[in-house]
Amino acid sequence: MTEQISLGMPQLPAPGYPADVRARLEEDARAVVARYPDSRSALLPLLHLVQSEEGHVTRTGMAFCADVLGLTTAEVTAVATFYTMYRRKPSGDYQVGVCTNTLCAVMGGDAIFDELKEHLGVGNGETTEDGKVTLEHIECNAACDFAPVVMVNWEFFDNQTPESAKEMVDDLRAGRTVEPTRGAPLCTFKETARILAGFPDERPGAVEATGGAGPASLVGLRLARGEQPHHRIVHPRGESPGQSAPGQSAPGQSAPGQNPPGQNSSGQGGNAGRDETSGQEGK
Repeated sequence: MTEQISLGMPQLPAPGYPADVRARLEEDARAVVARYPDSRSALLPLLHLVQSEEGHVTRTGMAFCADVLGLTTAEVTAVATFYTMYRRKPSGDYQVGVCTNTLCAVMGGDAIFDELKEHLGVGNGETTEDGKVTLEHIECNAACDFAPVVMVNWEFFDNQTPESAKEMVDDLRAGRTVEPTRGAPLCTFKETARILAGFPDERPGAVEATGGAGPASLVGLRLARGEQPHHRIVHPRGESPGQSAPGQSAPGQSAPGQNPPGQNSSGQGGNAGRDETSGQEGK
């Protein structure tokens, strides 16, 4: 018996959307395509649009995008399977992403991820039975100031611990209000996908809210603008720049009992005994 292996590619033809759903999506798609001089450029937001309809990018959604933009389904599939923000299987209302990149990992991200897997009873990329939470580990999300960081539908939850993360997912599953550390109020994954498609963010206070970087992340930007940093930068060991630590020599100086650079034990330069003009050993 031959075993069939699925590569995750769509099986065509895909079923179509119901007439009322397609009419609504076509109206939204026209608004998206109108923003671009070349309609092909609208593919990414259109994939977010169809994801907002079903919670993941389905065969039907990819066929819709191909039809609207005059592309082949293969072209749409190539894009949809390249970017990880497009889900290829049903996902939960809340995508809980734990950063396990280097800094967050050593600050506790690995422990948070491991404990959430055990607490929720799911693995990476899997969804709880109630359909509320999909757990995944993610790469750096530019919030290193606040490590370890957990993101829920791309909103920041800073300085997390295993205990705070477990409490957060319990609240999400129970339908209790959960507020991000900074940034806009939390919404469902489908609502997030529609916002990423370029439609207005109607969450109260979302426009005014900011998920801005912390002070440490902005030092380089302030220096580039000619601003002076608020804090004096000191040597890692605490001494002033150019000052040697006890028992160490300043750059260009020799430690006690050692010869200066380029001088041997006889006090002669390191090239003593060589013919400077010929480069051969002196006789």
